[in-house]
Amino acid sequence: MRPRLLLTQSIKLLPVLRLRGTRTMSSKPRVYVTRPDVDASGLELLRKSCNVSTWEEALPVPREVLLREVAGCEAVYCALTDKIDAEVLDAAGSQLKCVSTISVGYEHIDVEECRKRGIRVGFTPDVLTDATAELTLALLLATNRRLFEASKQVYNGGWKSWAPMWMCGQGLKGSRVGLLGFGRIGQEIAARIFPFKPAEITYTTRTARPQEAAAVNGRHVDFDEMLQNSDFIVACCALTPETKEIFNAGAFKKMKPNCIFINTARGGVVVQKALHEALESKRILAAGLDVTTPEPLPLDDPLLKLDNVVILPHIGSADIETRKEMSRITARNILAALTGGKMEAEVTV
Repeated sequence: MRPRLLLTQSIKLLPVLRLRGTRTMSSKPRVYVTRPDVDASGLELLRKSCNVSTWEEALPVPREVLLREVAGCEAVYCALTDKIDAEVLDAAGSQLKCVSTISVGYEHIDVEECRKRGIRVGFTPDVLTDATAELTLALLLATNRRLFEASKQVYNGGWKSWAPMWMCGQGLKGSRVGLLGFGRIGQEIAARIFPFKPAEITYTTRTARPQEAAAVNGRHVDFDEMLQNSDFIVACCALTPETKEIFNAGAFKKMKPNCIFINTARGGVVVQKALHEALESKRILAAGLDVTTPEPLPLDDPLLKLDNVVILPHIGSADIETRKEMSRITARNILAALTGGKMEAEVTV
């Protein structure tokens, strides 16, 4: 006679069934992180109460992997390199509550689609203001004083002796500086430029901000006036339909021949072919770019053949403490969304 199975043994033999995208009451919410190289402090916050999985390479996650790995997740921790659109949201499932990006920009996320589905979107605005403003000033100084050009001469034998006009650049003192954008970052850039004693700082925005501009004696002007009168032009605006490719061939033609163009906003505010033509023809004096289209630039891009442009690999917020705090804010945004609480920085539309 066959022995009878005890009840507990019978239960152990039953298969455990779980629908895709659901979890038991005792399990933790699932979070997918698209980069393994974000600061560990943010991941540690998440792991205390979430099941966290990550892409294993310090490179953008391949699209097919992203679509596979987000399935069943309740939150996605992403970066600027990840396109979060309806396809990704569909792949995740209806239980997805939050998309949180470790960036101030969120044009890579279909915010309107998230809103329709009740998915909250987090970002990291204020924390990177100072770091980006510092980098902008550094890029401006490296460009106007020709630091990279001069450094190359040390290594290639071009430095023969002192010469009175060799490697001379254009100073900030007595110059006219124009900023497209005067939000948090724009104001901090202006504050850092002001001690260099420019003749004037102007800014172009949809609405004047006289109180904020008073500290640097800033003056609100329209876009054309800024283009025509500035010795330095700094793009520090958000990428919107209004600012997309605003620096086009027509804009560069209006600039002064000694104008130096700096972009730490987004590559999309510039028609890059028009910028190359303006630099190559000496229509403008020089440019300093922390952002380009695409990123990274192909090694055969014509901009890389010019001496009058400084290009950095999108390191505006690359300050150690800033990046650590960005990681933590991204995590705290997720934790707040998962519990229905107030997010530290939430995109509203």
